[in-house]
Amino acid sequence: MGQTIESKNKALVLEAFDRLFNKRDYEAAERYWSPNYIQHSAHIPPGRDGLFNLIKSLPPTLRYESGTVVAEGDFVILHGRFSDFGLPVNWIVADIVRMKDGILVEHWLIENENLLLLRFPSIPLPAAWRATCGCRTSSAAVILQE
Repeated sequence: MGQTIESKNKALVLEAFDRLFNKRDYEAAERYWSPNYIQHSAHIPPGRDGLFNLIKSLPPTLRYESGTVVAEGDFVILHGRFSDFGLPVNWIVADIVRMKDGILVEHWLIENENLLLLRFPSIPLPAAWRATCGCRTSSAAVILQE
């Protein structure tokens, strides 16, 4: 019996995240993200180029580590963390990705901004994020957890 579409999609998304966030292989990552990629996160610029340019602006030490990965049909949900990007805490998020024909076509990011502001109100937000999210402050405005 062959792989289910859910198994294939989970493997593709994990490979895509590794190529982009950990290996910084933008040419290879283009094969995983649609040129018409829709980004629903307010602090990530629109489209594939917006996402790739944001990652290029972050320290090369940035790492993504996935935790739980679930899939149903064309949707994959990852719970993971970003680390080593210039702040003393990790960024814990849930990513919801919609796949079509084996590529990422749409993305939603779930984060809890209030927790960071309560725990770490003085942590400076990287300039790249301030510029893309329209933040009026240099303090943290995204969820980052220890």
